[in-house]
Formats: sequence, structure tokens, C-alpha cells
Amino acid sequence: MPHEQRILGLDIGERRIGVALSDAEGRLATPLTTIAARPPEQALQRIARLVQEHRVVALVVGLPLTLRGEVGPQAALVQRFALQLEEQLALPVHLFDERLTTAAADQLLRELGVKPEKRKQQIDQVAAAIILQDFLDQRRNRPA
Repeated sequence: MPHEQRILGLDIGERRIGVALSDAEGRLATPLTTIAARPPEQALQRIARLVQEHRVVALVVGLPLTLRGEVGPQAALVQRFALQLEEQLALPVHLFDERLTTAAADQLLRELGVKPEKRKQQIDQVAAAIILQDFLDQRRNRPA
């Protein structure tokens, strides 16, 4: 069996955290679940369980920079949460620019004909999958 490279992608919001998982080769991202962001200690525990359950080797956390590319209040919160993840899980945590991914996820779900009430349930995990897929694609296309 080839060496597994599963990576967990996270779209961290104030209320919910979208979670996506890569395939074993680290090539394709799939929406996995949505978890409550509060209280943060419970969110960290849920993520730690998912990491163990799926034998994850790294995490990608969407960094919500401002449209000007600056770290605003939400990005600062995400950076602190990512640091907690790194300390608690002892795994690499990559921050990845996620500007406009929620809008892209919403557009994708609309195009797929997903009803508004279902879109709300799925948007965070689809956004996490977009963040993770962008990260995987960028990593794969980077010259060695």
C-alpha cells in the first residue's frame, strides 16, 4: 500500500468549522463534516478525533485575509486557533489564503441546485474542500 498522505482542511468561522479530507495520496479533497466552533476546546477535541480516525499527517487552515491581503481580526483569530492545533496535535499546520472561497462554495452549491436550507448546512465543508484542493493543487504544481 502506498504511503498515506491524508490532509485535513479547515474553514474556520465564528460559529462553524467546515472540515474536508484529502484522499490517501493527498490529491483530491472531499467535504467531510461541519463542527461547532464553540466552545473552542470542544472544537479542538473534535478535530483531534478526526485527525486520529483518518490518520491525518497535516492540516490546512484557510486564512481569511482581507481583500487587500492584510490580517484582520478574523484572520488573527484563525492564526491563534491554528497555533493551538499545531501545539495540541504535533502536526504541521499550513495557513492558506482563502479569500472568496465561501462565495465560490455558495456559487458551486447553487449551480448544483442545492436548496438554500441545505446550502447553509454544507457551505462550510465545501469551502474547506475548496481551500484544501487549492492547497493540494498548488503543492503538486510547485517545481521540486
